[in-house]
Amino acid sequence: MAWGRYGRGQVAQALVECDCGEIPVVDSLESMRPVGVITDRDIVCRAIAAGHDVGQATAEDCMTSPAIIVTPQTDLAECLRLMEDNQIRRVPVVDDTGRCCGIVSQADIALRASRKDTARVVSEVSRDRDEGPRATH
Repeated sequence: MAWGRYGRGQVAQALVECDCGEIPVVDSLESMRPVGVITDRDIVCRAIAAGHDVGQATAEDCMTSPAIIVTPQTDLAECLRLMEDNQIRRVPVVDDTGRCCGIVSQADIALRASRKDTARVVSEVSRDRDEGPRATH
């Protein structure tokens, strides 16, 4: 896996350098097909808080898998539904070959969607864990 072989420190550094909250983990740099995602929360919850040797942990050890994905043709309502149902703040976008080509984030929605849609997705993604299922990305 492209990011899967990298250690936690390298992924964390990439999150900082790219000023992003999520990095897709792909099966190979050639195919760029997402097999999962890793966030700063994944690193903290699945490595640091779990007491694992973070010097030895890899992205594959910490990632959320499988990745919830959309395509460029996915309509906004469906994208919002996926984010709400899975309580995720970001969703990778794949092209017709399955290659990762972008990410839709809550910030993108806030900048481009209606206030009503933005408020709903933020509310649903942020709901208490006891109220339903939740992915970490």
